[in-house]
Amino acid sequence: MTALYDLAGQYRQLAERLANMDLDAETVADTIEASGLTDEINAKAQGVLLVAKQAEQYLPHIDAEIARLRALKARHERIAAGLRDYLKVNMQQAGIERIECPLFDVSLRTNPPAVEVFDEAQVPVALLRVTRKYEVDKAAVKAELKAGREVAGCRLVNGTRLVVA
Repeated sequence: MTALYDLAGQYRQLAERLANMDLDAETVADTIEASGLTDEINAKAQGVLLVAKQAEQYLPHIDAEIARLRALKARHERIAAGLRDYLKVNMQQAGIERIECPLFDVSLRTNPPAVEVFDEAQVPVALLRVTRKYEVDKAAVKAELKAGREVAGCRLVNGTRLVVA
């Protein structure tokens, strides 16, 4: 059984030899057709496409499985985040800063100040940046607030995070 790659090479060699022989186009076409290469290439092409179609039949099932696994992953991420938040809130309420366990240490840490924009309409134009629309340049706002200047519609907030080591 001859591979499509080999047939294509034979076809190309035959076409090149015939092109160098000062023959008219009809004679070249008839010679190539008489060689049987065209029929063999067509048969191989059909076989290749049938295998490709068979491979494609699994794609909707694979896409569905990917969607199912993404949803499962998101669900487990939400569960884990909820449990960590539950622990953080209860540690804060109890005034516990650190828990040491054989498997890990848990501590509450204060986040660096972050900009909270509570009224974007009040933010000065100089502190907006243009993307596809105007949006607050939080780095510039943070610099202004840290320098002690007031920025309308913004404030620095310190949050906490749970650190598991």
